[in-house]
Amino acid sequence: MTTSLPNAVAVIGAGTMGHGIAQVFAQSGVTTHLIDIKPEFVERGTAAIHKSLARFQEKGTLTADQVALTKSRLLPGTDMGALAKVDLCIEAVTENLEVKGKVFQAADATLPPNAILASNTSSISITVLGAKTKRADKVIGMHFMNPVPLMKLVEVIRGNDTSDATCALVEGWSKALGKIPVLANDYPGFVANRILMPMINEAAFALMEGVATREAIDEIMKLGMNHRSR
Repeated sequence: MTTSLPNAVAVIGAGTMGHGIAQVFAQSGVTTHLIDIKPEFVERGTAAIHKSLARFQEKGTLTADQVALTKSRLLPGTDMGALAKVDLCIEAVTENLEVKGKVFQAADATLPPNAILASNTSSISITVLGAKTKRADKVIGMHFMNPVPLMKLVEVIRGNDTSDATCALVEGWSKALGKIPVLANDYPGFVANRILMPMINEAAFALMEGVATREAIDEIMKLGMNHRSR
């Protein structure tokens, strides 16, 4: 399994997850294209990355030189033509099958033949997304956790047609980012959301039934279950 990183990646979608994913790749030394449909979306995502990097610098996690290098590796824009130069494309647009399907079709038409096309989806079938392309064996899920620069887990989801080589490459890239990849198969909710949703429902039932106050439930989850507060 490879432990190196791709030479260049593209992240499509500059929202919370997209700009977080772009940041970790750029911090790790990878030329990173951050792409969205409107310049203002790209500008907002880039500004969020700069703000995050500034916080890391203030805490002493990154030096001024490391921050400057990370910024230099970020290539924000709206041109999908940038995908022709990358080894990995990660889709991080809104959680809507129709929207993601169109992005996958456009990306598939532009990416180099051997490039991997991943989705950060938390619930949409990787097999269905792969069927939108002519490279289903190179389509995979890379479900990062929020906030991406801090959370270690990457849920790697294998579609029905995803190849062993694609899985191995993505697991290796995830480790090279400093993340911990965990492999899941393509079932509704995968693992993280399949377990999370019933837990959230139970918290709502506990509040509705008067078991505890909203504040008490939050404290128990933060202190007893080690869930981060936002």
